[in-house]
Amino acid sequence: MRKQDFSPSILDFGPVRFILARHFGFCYGVENAIEISYRALEENPDKKVFLLSQMIHNQEVNGDLQDRGIKFIMDTDGSQFIPWGKINKEDIVIIPAFGTTLEIEKLLSDKGVEVQKYNTTCPFVEKVWNRAEKLGKEEHTIIIHGKPKHEETRATFSHSAINGPSVIVRDMDDAIQLGNYILGSKSRAEFFVEFSGKHSGGFNPDVDLKKIGVVNQTTMLATETQAIADFFRRLMIQKYSESNIKEHFADTRDTLCYATNDNQDATYELLKTDADFAVVVGGYNSSNTSHIVELCERKFPTFFINSETEIKSREEIHHFNYHTKEKVTTYSFIPDKNQVTIVLTSGASCPDTLVDRVMMKLAEYFENVKSVDEVMKAF
Repeated sequence: MRKQDFSPSILDFGPVRFILARHFGFCYGVENAIEISYRALEENPDKKVFLLSQMIHNQEVNGDLQDRGIKFIMDTDGSQFIPWGKINKEDIVIIPAFGTTLEIEKLLSDKGVEVQKYNTTCPFVEKVWNRAEKLGKEEHTIIIHGKPKHEETRATFSHSAINGPSVIVRDMDDAIQLGNYILGSKSRAEFFVEFSGKHSGGFNPDVDLKKIGVVNQTTMLATETQAIADFFRRLMIQKYSESNIKEHFADTRDTLCYATNDNQDATYELLKTDADFAVVVGGYNSSNTSHIVELCERKFPTFFINSETEIKSREEIHHFNYHTKEKVTTYSFIPDKNQVTIVLTSGASCPDTLVDRVMMKLAEYFENVKSVDEVMKAF
Protein backbone atom coordinates (compact mmCIF):
# COMPACT_ATOMS: atom_id res chain seq x y z
CA MET A 1 0.00 0.00 0.00
CA ARG A 2 1.33 3.44 -0.93
CA LYS A 3 2.14 5.54 2.09
CA GLN A 4 -0.23 8.49 2.52
CA ASP A 5 1.29 11.84 1.61
CA PHE A 6 1.32 14.23 4.59
CA SER A 7 3.68 16.80 3.03
CA PRO A 8 2.39 20.37 3.37
CA SER A 9 1.16 22.67 0.61
CA ILE A 10 2.80 26.04 -0.07
CA LEU A 11 0.81 29.06 -1.24
CA ASP A 12 3.20 31.80 -2.38
CA PHE A 13 1.69 35.30 -2.38
CA GLY A 14 5.09 36.94 -3.04
CA PRO A 15 6.02 38.89 0.11
CA VAL A 16 4.25 36.27 2.24
CA ARG A 17 4.13 32.50 1.88
CA PHE A 18 1.76 30.18 3.69
CA ILE A 19 2.71 26.61 4.50
CA LEU A 20 -0.56 24.72 4.97
CA ALA A 21 -0.87 21.34 6.65
CA ARG A 22 -1.98 18.64 4.20
CA HIS A 23 -4.78 17.64 6.58
CA PHE A 24 -6.72 20.03 8.78
CA GLY A 25 -10.28 21.09 9.51
CA PHE A 26 -13.52 19.18 9.78
CA CYS A 27 -13.45 15.41 10.08
CA TYR A 28 -16.35 13.09 9.16
CA GLY A 29 -17.65 12.94 12.73
CA VAL A 30 -17.85 16.73 13.00
CA GLU A 31 -19.45 17.21 9.57
CA ASN A 32 -22.01 14.52 10.35
CA ALA A 33 -22.85 16.09 13.73
CA ILE A 34 -23.36 19.56 12.22
CA GLU A 35 -25.56 18.21 9.40
CA ILE A 36 -27.77 16.32 11.88
CA SER A 37 -28.09 19.45 14.06
CA TYR A 38 -29.27 21.58 11.15
CA ARG A 39 -31.66 18.82 10.11
CA ALA A 40 -33.10 18.71 13.64
CA LEU A 41 -33.86 22.44 13.40
CA GLU A 42 -35.44 22.13 9.95
CA GLU A 43 -37.61 19.15 10.91
CA ASN A 44 -38.86 20.69 14.17
CA PRO A 45 -39.69 24.35 13.53
CA ASP A 46 -42.33 24.46 16.29
CA LYS A 47 -40.37 22.61 18.99
CA LYS A 48 -37.67 23.58 21.46
CA VAL A 49 -34.34 22.16 20.29
CA PHE A 50 -31.57 21.56 22.82
CA LEU A 51 -27.96 20.43 22.63
CA LEU A 52 -26.58 18.56 25.63
CA SER A 53 -23.44 20.71 25.44
CA GLN A 54 -21.32 22.31 22.74
CA MET A 55 -21.77 20.43 19.47
CA ILE A 56 -18.04 20.68 18.87
CA HIS A 57 -15.36 22.85 20.41
CA ASN A 58 -15.66 25.69 17.92
CA GLN A 59 -17.21 29.01 18.88
CA GLU A 60 -18.34 29.92 15.34
CA VAL A 61 -20.26 26.70 14.77
CA ASN A 62 -21.79 26.79 18.26
CA GLY A 63 -22.66 30.46 17.88
CA ASP A 64 -24.42 29.81 14.57
CA LEU A 65 -26.45 26.98 16.10
CA GLN A 66 -27.44 29.22 19.02
CA ASP A 67 -28.40 32.03 16.62
CA ARG A 68 -30.75 29.58 14.89
CA GLY A 69 -32.47 28.82 18.20
CA ILE A 70 -30.65 25.85 19.71
CA LYS A 71 -30.09 26.09 23.47
CA PHE A 72 -27.25 24.38 25.36
CA ILE A 73 -28.24 22.33 28.43
CA MET A 74 -24.72 22.16 29.91
CA ASP A 75 -21.29 23.63 29.41
CA THR A 76 -18.30 21.52 28.45
CA ASP A 77 -17.44 20.37 31.99
CA GLY A 78 -21.00 19.30 32.80
CA SER A 79 -22.22 22.37 34.70
CA GLN A 80 -25.94 22.86 34.13
CA PHE A 81 -27.37 25.86 32.22
CA ILE A 82 -30.93 24.54 31.90
CA PRO A 83 -32.41 22.41 34.72
CA TRP A 84 -33.54 18.90 33.72
CA GLY A 85 -36.98 19.83 35.04
CA LYS A 86 -37.40 22.23 32.10
CA ILE A 87 -36.88 19.47 29.51
CA ASN A 88 -39.90 17.37 28.54
CA LYS A 89 -40.80 14.64 26.06
CA GLU A 90 -41.99 17.12 23.40
CA ASP A 91 -38.52 18.69 23.23
CA ILE A 92 -35.73 17.71 20.85
CA VAL A 93 -32.38 16.91 22.49
CA ILE A 94 -29.29 16.47 20.31
CA ILE A 95 -26.43 14.35 21.65
CA PRO A 96 -23.14 15.98 20.53
CA ALA A 97 -20.28 14.36 18.63
CA PHE A 98 -18.49 13.57 21.91
CA GLY A 99 -21.40 11.32 22.97
CA THR A 100 -22.88 11.32 26.45
CA THR A 101 -22.97 9.24 29.60
CA LEU A 102 -25.36 6.34 30.10
CA GLU A 103 -26.73 8.17 33.13
CA ILE A 104 -27.79 11.20 31.08
CA GLU A 105 -29.13 8.99 28.30
CA LYS A 106 -31.31 7.14 30.84
CA LEU A 107 -32.48 10.39 32.43
CA LEU A 108 -33.68 11.63 29.02
CA SER A 109 -35.25 8.29 28.10
CA ASP A 110 -37.14 8.24 31.41
CA LYS A 111 -38.58 11.63 30.48
CA GLY A 112 -39.78 10.19 27.18
CA VAL A 113 -37.27 12.17 25.09
CA GLU A 114 -36.26 10.41 21.85
CA VAL A 115 -32.48 10.33 22.27
CA GLN A 116 -31.43 8.29 19.23
CA LYS A 117 -33.08 10.24 16.40
CA TYR A 118 -30.59 13.10 16.68
CA ASN A 119 -27.67 11.29 18.28
CA THR A 120 -24.56 12.68 16.58
CA THR A 121 -21.97 10.63 18.52
CA CYS A 122 -18.88 10.22 16.34
CA PRO A 123 -18.44 6.66 14.96
CA PHE A 124 -14.84 6.65 16.19
CA VAL A 125 -15.96 7.45 19.72
CA GLU A 126 -18.43 4.56 19.47
CA LYS A 127 -15.61 2.34 18.22
CA VAL A 128 -13.71 3.11 21.44
CA TRP A 129 -16.82 2.25 23.49
CA ASN A 130 -17.22 -1.05 21.63
CA ARG A 131 -13.59 -1.96 22.28
CA ALA A 132 -13.97 -1.03 25.97
CA GLU A 133 -17.00 -3.34 26.13
CA LYS A 134 -15.01 -6.18 24.54
CA LEU A 135 -12.12 -5.62 26.96
CA GLY A 136 -14.50 -5.74 29.91
CA LYS A 137 -16.12 -8.96 28.70
CA GLU A 138 -12.66 -10.49 28.41
CA GLU A 139 -12.02 -9.49 32.05
CA HIS A 140 -9.53 -6.75 31.26
CA THR A 141 -9.41 -3.50 33.19
CA ILE A 142 -9.89 -0.55 30.84
CA ILE A 143 -7.34 2.25 31.11
CA ILE A 144 -8.66 5.42 29.45
CA HIS A 145 -6.11 7.97 28.25
CA GLY A 146 -8.02 11.25 28.42
CA LYS A 147 -8.80 14.47 30.25
CA PRO A 148 -11.07 13.49 33.16
CA LYS A 149 -13.42 16.49 32.78
CA HIS A 150 -13.72 16.36 28.98
CA GLU A 151 -17.21 15.38 27.71
CA GLU A 152 -15.86 12.54 25.60
CA THR A 153 -13.81 11.04 28.42
CA ARG A 154 -16.77 11.28 30.81
CA ALA A 155 -18.95 9.51 28.22
CA THR A 156 -16.33 6.83 27.51
CA PHE A 157 -15.78 6.23 31.22
CA SER A 158 -19.54 5.81 31.75
CA HIS A 159 -19.80 3.22 28.96
CA SER A 160 -16.60 1.50 30.04
CA ALA A 161 -17.39 1.26 33.76
CA ILE A 162 -20.50 -0.90 33.23
CA ASN A 163 -18.40 -3.47 31.38
CA GLY A 164 -15.32 -3.70 33.56
CA PRO A 165 -13.06 -1.94 36.09
CA SER A 166 -11.98 1.38 34.56
CA VAL A 167 -9.44 4.07 35.40
CA ILE A 168 -8.45 7.35 33.69
CA VAL A 169 -4.87 8.47 33.12
CA ARG A 170 -4.36 12.07 31.98
CA ASP A 171 -0.82 11.67 30.66
CA MET A 172 2.38 9.67 30.93
CA ASP A 173 2.99 10.93 34.48
CA ASP A 174 -0.38 9.45 35.51
CA ALA A 175 0.49 6.23 33.67
CA ILE A 176 3.80 5.95 35.54
CA GLN A 177 1.98 6.46 38.85
CA LEU A 178 -0.55 3.76 37.93
CA GLY A 179 2.37 1.52 37.03
CA ASN A 180 3.48 1.65 40.67
CA TYR A 181 0.26 -0.12 41.65
CA ILE A 182 0.75 -2.75 38.94
CA LEU A 183 4.19 -3.50 40.35
CA GLY A 184 2.92 -3.35 43.93
CA SER A 185 5.31 -0.59 44.98
CA LYS A 186 2.47 1.62 46.27
CA SER A 187 -0.36 0.79 48.61
CA ARG A 188 -4.06 0.35 47.97
CA ALA A 189 -4.81 3.33 50.23
CA GLU A 190 -2.50 5.56 48.17
CA PHE A 191 -4.33 4.55 44.97
CA PHE A 192 -7.67 5.85 46.22
CA VAL A 193 -6.09 9.20 47.07
CA GLU A 194 -4.06 9.53 43.90
CA PHE A 195 -6.81 8.39 41.51
CA SER A 196 -9.77 9.84 43.39
CA GLY A 197 -12.63 10.54 40.95
CA LYS A 198 -10.81 8.72 38.16
CA HIS A 199 -11.74 5.07 38.79
CA SER A 200 -14.92 3.02 38.62
CA GLY A 201 -16.88 1.97 41.70
CA GLY A 202 -15.51 -1.06 43.54
CA PHE A 203 -12.12 -0.75 41.84
CA ASN A 204 -9.54 -2.95 43.56
CA PRO A 205 -5.95 -2.07 42.58
CA ASP A 206 -4.68 -5.31 44.11
CA VAL A 207 -6.83 -7.38 41.74
CA ASP A 208 -7.91 -5.20 38.81
CA LEU A 209 -4.50 -4.40 37.32
CA LYS A 210 -3.52 -7.93 36.29
CA LYS A 211 -5.15 -7.76 32.83
CA ILE A 212 -5.32 -4.38 31.10
CA GLY A 213 -6.07 -2.64 27.82
CA VAL A 214 -5.71 1.02 26.83
CA VAL A 215 -8.28 3.13 24.95
CA ASN A 216 -8.30 6.89 24.49
CA GLN A 217 -10.24 10.10 24.21
CA THR A 218 -10.00 10.33 20.43
CA THR A 219 -8.70 13.90 20.43
CA MET A 220 -5.60 13.13 22.51
CA LEU A 221 -2.16 12.97 20.89
CA ALA A 222 -2.07 9.55 19.22
CA THR A 223 1.67 9.28 19.80
CA GLU A 224 1.13 9.86 23.53
CA THR A 225 -1.62 7.23 23.70
CA GLN A 226 0.66 4.76 21.93
CA ALA A 227 3.57 5.63 24.23
CA ILE A 228 1.33 5.03 27.27
CA ALA A 229 0.13 1.69 25.85
CA ASP A 230 3.74 0.68 25.10
CA PHE A 231 4.73 1.64 28.65
CA PHE A 232 2.03 -0.60 30.15
CA ARG A 233 2.97 -3.44 27.79
CA ARG A 234 6.60 -3.28 28.94
CA LEU A 235 5.44 -3.19 32.54
CA MET A 236 3.31 -6.34 32.09
CA ILE A 237 6.23 -8.11 30.41
CA GLN A 238 8.43 -7.10 33.35
CA LYS A 239 5.90 -8.57 35.78
CA TYR A 240 4.55 -11.58 33.87
CA SER A 241 7.19 -12.27 31.14
CA GLU A 242 7.00 -11.94 27.35
CA SER A 243 5.58 -15.43 26.89
CA ASN A 244 2.49 -14.54 28.96
CA ILE A 245 1.90 -11.02 27.64
CA LYS A 246 -1.28 -11.89 25.70
CA GLU A 247 -2.89 -13.00 28.96
CA HIS A 248 -2.25 -9.63 30.58
CA PHE A 249 -2.24 -6.93 27.88
CA ALA A 250 -4.62 -6.25 24.98
CA ASP A 251 -3.44 -4.52 21.77
CA THR A 252 -5.92 -1.70 21.07
CA ARG A 253 -4.02 0.53 18.64
CA ASP A 254 -6.75 0.11 15.99
CA THR A 255 -9.10 2.28 18.07
CA LEU A 256 -7.08 5.46 17.40
CA CYS A 257 -9.09 7.99 15.36
CA TYR A 258 -7.86 8.28 11.76
CA ALA A 259 -8.77 12.00 11.49
CA THR A 260 -6.89 12.93 14.66
CA ASN A 261 -3.96 10.82 13.46
CA ASP A 262 -3.95 12.44 10.00
CA ASN A 263 -4.06 15.97 11.41
CA GLN A 264 -1.25 15.18 13.83
CA ASP A 265 0.87 13.39 11.19
CA ALA A 266 0.40 16.40 8.90
CA THR A 267 1.56 18.66 11.73
CA TYR A 268 4.72 16.58 12.21
CA GLU A 269 5.46 17.23 8.52
CA LEU A 270 5.07 20.97 9.14
CA LEU A 271 7.84 20.70 11.73
CA LYS A 272 10.23 19.70 8.93
CA THR A 273 9.75 23.10 7.25
CA ASP A 274 11.21 26.50 8.08
CA ALA A 275 8.89 29.40 8.92
CA ASP A 276 8.84 32.64 10.86
CA PHE A 277 5.85 31.62 12.99
CA ALA A 278 2.80 29.39 13.06
CA VAL A 279 -0.90 30.22 13.37
CA VAL A 280 -3.27 27.50 14.61
CA VAL A 281 -6.99 28.20 14.29
CA GLY A 282 -9.60 26.58 16.50
CA GLY A 283 -11.74 26.73 19.63
CA TYR A 284 -9.80 27.51 22.79
CA ASN A 285 -11.40 24.54 24.58
CA SER A 286 -10.69 22.15 21.71
CA SER A 287 -8.52 19.28 22.88
CA ASN A 288 -7.28 18.19 19.45
CA THR A 289 -6.45 21.79 18.48
CA SER A 290 -4.44 22.33 21.68
CA HIS A 291 -2.37 19.24 20.83
CA ILE A 292 -1.61 20.68 17.37
CA VAL A 293 -0.53 23.91 19.08
CA GLU A 294 1.66 21.86 21.40
CA LEU A 295 3.36 20.23 18.41
CA CYS A 296 3.88 23.50 16.51
CA GLU A 297 5.42 25.11 19.59
CA ARG A 298 8.24 22.60 19.41
CA LYS A 299 9.64 24.49 16.41
CA PHE A 300 7.87 27.82 15.82
CA PRO A 301 6.60 30.85 17.73
CA THR A 302 2.93 29.77 17.68
CA PHE A 303 -0.26 31.82 17.90
CA PHE A 304 -3.48 29.96 18.81
CA ILE A 305 -6.47 32.03 17.63
CA ASN A 306 -10.18 31.30 17.26
CA SER A 307 -10.79 33.49 14.19
CA GLU A 308 -9.36 36.25 12.01
CA THR A 309 -10.87 38.85 14.37
CA GLU A 310 -8.05 38.10 16.83
CA ILE A 311 -5.57 39.61 14.34
CA LYS A 312 -5.91 43.30 15.11
CA SER A 313 -3.20 44.73 12.86
CA ARG A 314 0.22 43.92 11.46
CA GLU A 315 1.51 44.93 14.89
CA GLU A 316 -0.96 43.17 17.21
CA ILE A 317 -2.43 39.70 17.63
CA HIS A 318 -4.61 38.39 20.47
CA HIS A 319 -4.10 34.70 21.10
CA PHE A 320 -4.62 31.96 23.65
CA ASN A 321 -1.96 30.48 25.91
CA TYR A 322 -3.33 26.97 26.43
CA HIS A 323 -0.75 26.28 29.17
CA THR A 324 -2.09 29.07 31.41
CA LYS A 325 -5.62 29.15 29.86
CA GLU A 326 -5.31 32.90 29.35
CA LYS A 327 -5.74 35.29 26.43
CA VAL A 328 -2.54 37.21 25.71
CA THR A 329 -1.47 39.94 23.31
CA THR A 330 1.70 39.90 21.25
CA TYR A 331 3.01 42.97 19.42
CA SER A 332 5.21 43.10 16.30
CA PHE A 333 4.44 39.44 15.65
CA ILE A 334 5.11 39.75 11.90
CA PRO A 335 8.86 40.17 11.29
CA ASP A 336 10.09 43.03 9.11
CA LYS A 337 11.70 41.20 6.20
CA ASN A 338 11.33 40.83 2.43
CA GLN A 339 9.46 37.53 2.55
CA VAL A 340 7.64 36.16 5.57
CA THR A 341 6.74 32.48 5.83
CA ILE A 342 3.78 31.46 7.96
CA VAL A 343 2.71 27.95 8.93
CA LEU A 344 -1.09 27.71 9.00
CA THR A 345 -3.30 24.87 10.23
CA SER A 346 -6.36 24.15 12.37
CA GLY A 347 -8.08 21.56 14.53
CA ALA A 348 -10.71 19.02 13.47
CA SER A 349 -13.57 21.21 14.71
CA CYS A 350 -12.62 24.28 12.66
CA PRO A 351 -14.40 25.15 9.38
CA ASP A 352 -12.04 25.48 6.39
CA THR A 353 -13.58 28.87 5.58
CA LEU A 354 -12.25 30.17 8.90
CA VAL A 355 -8.70 29.18 7.92
CA ASP A 356 -9.22 30.93 4.56
CA ARG A 357 -10.31 34.12 6.33
CA VAL A 358 -7.25 34.01 8.61
CA MET A 359 -4.96 33.58 5.62
CA MET A 360 -6.50 36.48 3.71
CA LYS A 361 -6.44 38.74 6.78
CA LEU A 362 -2.71 38.10 7.20
CA ALA A 363 -2.05 38.62 3.48
CA GLU A 364 -3.69 42.08 3.72
CA TYR A 365 -0.74 43.32 5.78
CA PHE A 366 1.72 42.91 2.90
CA GLU A 367 2.17 45.16 -0.12
CA ASN A 368 2.03 43.92 -3.71
CA VAL A 369 0.69 40.48 -2.85
CA LYS A 370 -0.42 38.23 -5.68
CA SER A 371 -4.13 37.65 -6.15
CA VAL A 372 -5.68 34.37 -5.06
CA ASP A 373 -6.21 33.48 -8.75
CA GLU A 374 -2.50 34.03 -9.50
CA VAL A 375 -1.46 31.96 -6.49
CA MET A 376 -3.80 29.08 -7.36
CA LYS A 377 -2.68 29.01 -11.01
CA ALA A 378 0.92 28.58 -9.87
CA PHE A 379 -0.02 26.06 -7.18
